[in-house]
Amino acid sequence: MNSVGQLFRLSTFGESHGTAIGGIVDGCPAGLSLDVKDIQKELDRRKPGQSSITTPRKESDTVQILSGLFEGKTTGAPISFLIPNEDQRTKDYSNLKEVYRPSHSDFTYDSKYGFRDFKGGGRSSARETANWVVAGAIAKLLLHSVNINAFVSSIGEEILMKPYQDLDFKQTENNLVRCPDEEVATRMITAIEQAKSEGDSLGGTITCVAQGVPAGWGEPIFDKLHARLGHAMLSINAVKGFEYGSGFCGTKMKGSEHNDIFSDGGKTTSNLSGGIQGGISNGMDIYFRVAFKPTATIMKEQSTINKKGETVKLQVEGRHDPCVVPRAVPIVEAMTAMVLADFYLLNKNAKI
Repeated sequence: MNSVGQLFRLSTFGESHGTAIGGIVDGCPAGLSLDVKDIQKELDRRKPGQSSITTPRKESDTVQILSGLFEGKTTGAPISFLIPNEDQRTKDYSNLKEVYRPSHSDFTYDSKYGFRDFKGGGRSSARETANWVVAGAIAKLLLHSVNINAFVSSIGEEILMKPYQDLDFKQTENNLVRCPDEEVATRMITAIEQAKSEGDSLGGTITCVAQGVPAGWGEPIFDKLHARLGHAMLSINAVKGFEYGSGFCGTKMKGSEHNDIFSDGGKTTSNLSGGIQGGISNGMDIYFRVAFKPTATIMKEQSTINKKGETVKLQVEGRHDPCVVPRAVPIVEAMTAMVLADFYLLNKNAKI
């Protein structure tokens, strides 16, 4: 599938080392004020070459809006956009033509399609996520009353222990790792730099908080709000897990400890439900965590197999993130925004 969403829908195209990537956002209502600078700001948070702890690939990720926008407002027509690829180095991948990289999609793509684009992973590359950030930026503008903030909550064994209520989200962009606690961020950066110097990589988690979502968004049974959020997060490259509210920790509690008791006005005295009950938002903060594996591409020599099934040694070349988590923060926000925008539009048709 190359599309996501029902009413607010994104369809994308392009490969990592092709001429360009891009997409079409369908379902955005007419009359929404849209400044391309708002989209570019989000893309600049995701783009490669930001710092010493990200891939040195240089892409400006300059977005071009091709349709659906007139005099600064959306027309209701499909919004099509293009992001040129500017810094391809195909030769860096020539040694991968006949070899499968460990924990990548090389083997599975070959098994499914009978051939694959070995240049940077082709369609399976995380470069595709730049398209999602464009659509997410538009969705954020549509959700003008909802605040979505994601941040790095762990890198390797370095964990941010403070609850999100005690954090200042404005501090998230003040360091390379996008952790809103400067002391913990410093340790995280050191850990990433150490792994990079060893030719290795690290994983981590991102926590996302959506505030201002009213009660009533989500569909019962097979299209629950948390199910759609989980689908969105698990579609992101390198994601290995998703949990919302109390998550797996809730399995260690008794029902009398876990139940969110209602107070006057429909709010609850606690929020272990993570703002979602019965698959529908309840008006409390929606919060969840997303787990990212260590970057699969590492500089250390590894044992693998080639297309003939023979065991070979592989020394990867090229430019890669020693930890993808910091650059994934705007991607998590974008996917969250798209899911919520979809349910915002769906909810308009839920009752007379």
